[in-house]
Amino acid sequence: MKKLWAPWRTGYITSIPKKKGCFLCIGASRKSDEKRYIVRRSKSSFAILNLFPYNNGHLMVAPYRHTGSLEELTQEEILDMARLVIEMKRLLDLRLKPGGYNIGLNIGRAGGAGVEHHIHIHIVPRWFGDTNFMPILSDTKIVSESLRDLYCRLKGGKRTRGTHAQKKTA
Repeated sequence: MKKLWAPWRTGYITSIPKKKGCFLCIGASRKSDEKRYIVRRSKSSFAILNLFPYNNGHLMVAPYRHTGSLEELTQEEILDMARLVIEMKRLLDLRLKPGGYNIGLNIGRAGGAGVEHHIHIHIVPRWFGDTNFMPILSDTKIVSESLRDLYCRLKGGKRTRGTHAQKKTA
């Protein structure tokens, strides 16, 4: 069995500054979706770009309600999150055309959860060859697109030479 090691994430996981409030709860408020990189909202959950992505296009789907327990989610919340995961996968298929995905939950600190108390599902697009020597030799992970450009592309905008111009709608 082959393993994909991601040692560059250790620094992030062990040095998360303790901020007041949960960033997912803050993101759940309906203010500043563009500023917070919220890609979609549904009845019980929302999809947000990961500010510390494993790969380009790394999204998280979280319920609006603050809970760290899978068992505390209602059936409506679980179904809504599952539907949003599928919708976001389709969007990533359309816009980024990855070769595959890692989709899953990290529950509890020992399970790799950087945010222990607000459950969320990671959607990480993958391509053949998306890992290389950089993380091993220089402790550097290359993410090929800025969050702003990616956000614009996922929202239906088009990028032009380093800008993040939005497509105009009539």
